[in-house]
Amino acid sequence: MGKRMNFTRPAPKSAVFAAACFFAAALGPATFPAHGAEAKPPALGLPIRCRPGKDCWLVNFVDVDPGPGRRDYACRKRTYNGHKGTDIAIRDLAVMAEGVDVVASAPGIVKALRDGMKDVDFTIAGSGSVKGRECGNGLVLVHEGGWETQYCHMRRGSLAVKKGDSVERGRKLGLVGNSGRAQFPHVHLEVRKDKRVIDPFAGVGRQRECGLGVAPLWRQDALKGLTGGTTALYNAGFGPGRLSPGDARRGDSSASRMPRTAPAMVLWVDMFWPRAGDILSLRITAPNGQTVVKRQATIKKTQARRFVLVGKKRKSRLLPPGTYRGDITLVRDKGGAKEKIISIVREVEVR
Repeated sequence: MGKRMNFTRPAPKSAVFAAACFFAAALGPATFPAHGAEAKPPALGLPIRCRPGKDCWLVNFVDVDPGPGRRDYACRKRTYNGHKGTDIAIRDLAVMAEGVDVVASAPGIVKALRDGMKDVDFTIAGSGSVKGRECGNGLVLVHEGGWETQYCHMRRGSLAVKKGDSVERGRKLGLVGNSGRAQFPHVHLEVRKDKRVIDPFAGVGRQRECGLGVAPLWRQDALKGLTGGTTALYNAGFGPGRLSPGDARRGDSSASRMPRTAPAMVLWVDMFWPRAGDILSLRITAPNGQTVVKRQATIKKTQARRFVLVGKKRKSRLLPPGTYRGDITLVRDKGGAKEKIISIVREVEVR
């Protein structure tokens, strides 16, 4: 970002990870009614029971760049090198603990599954801790005509199907988790045709390099939810002092009430895909309408994930009582005009 804010802390520079792998177990053949070799691609629904843009967010797309670079279907960089799936995230670990369903995107047969891996940020123990098991807890469904879908990073002990089960679209498969090569709770959906990864936004028979394909694999209702903006101020709140991104992402650090003896008044925000050039503003307003602290900075680098906070230490013996308001706004340059694209408000009661 630009000038450093009071109490600001950028997220790690690494991209948001969500790699998947094939299961190592021997897999038996699946049987379908004979429809011929030219069976239509599966029409995919959302692999998660949520409302995109409200309580879940599309974070990473398939990397369609064949080289060492990264490029999503729209020729932007909302992915990372070698990523093979579509990642849809939920807010934090507290929501994960409550339980969010992973569901079948299309009818199929359970070909293979794995359970028992812990739900932890893989960077704590290192990549070696999940080598060969990057998908974490998850499963593979097989569909007609050589198509497969794979669901990764599910919550330990949550799988609700077994090998050989026939499932319909929307059938609960398990719960969103943080297992395998994952740093945050999300589901990774990977689509393959005859073992080749297919981007569901591009589909097959694509006729142009950038943009949706002529026949995306998503059903219309799913596509509508997944083609909005990926930039999101997806989580924010108040706290009584400096906190780390990890503290906020546990889901227990957003206070609705604070004591008057709190050492500081801090407003924080967690973001997906802020772009270089975006202007982020944070302001805390006291109960009497006066501004406690206000900071504005221009984001210098497009990032998959970014955490920012701003605050002010308590200088008097007690904080004035009442409701404090936090305004967080992201402004973007669109065709030479500055346009507010996201604005959220948070409140905390001091007593």
